[in-house]
Amino acid sequence: MTSYLFNKVITPALPYTRPRTKEGFFCKHDYVSCYLCSSCETLKYSTTNKVAYREYKSPKQICATCSYLSRYRKQRPSKGSDTTYLASICGRSRSLRHHQNIKPIYAKRKETVERIFADAKEKHGMRWTTLRGLEKLSMQAMLTFAAINLKKMATWTWQGPKMA
Repeated sequence: MTSYLFNKVITPALPYTRPRTKEGFFCKHDYVSCYLCSSCETLKYSTTNKVAYREYKSPKQICATCSYLSRYRKQRPSKGSDTTYLASICGRSRSLRHHQNIKPIYAKRKETVERIFADAKEKHGMRWTTLRGLEKLSMQAMLTFAAINLKKMATWTWQGPKMA
């Protein structure tokens, strides 16, 4: 879903949890991520293969004199590492919330999207269910959100829609 949004040049505003680090310590986004081989050489992005894995490789000149070369895969002339393409997209979407022009979108999300789920949980019985099975739970969720949408539409017809 996130890759679809990035491909269509749509900026996602995805939910996140605040980092649980203590004041004054580094957070995860403060680090620069890269892949290092056993001899501490930086592996550079090479390509994305057919099964959506990003391949990272080091130059052949560096690998030719490496003492660890025999311990790597034999079919590759250079050392490499794989990571999923989706992991990089998730990291990219997580880092978006730190940009100054995206912060107002997250403030708006708190008032709209998160509020709907909170109302469903508190006012419409979505905290727990006595139903069992995906079909029955889907039916309950659809009816709950249909009721919430009907309440919104009724409010709009009485007051008129508010422009953003």
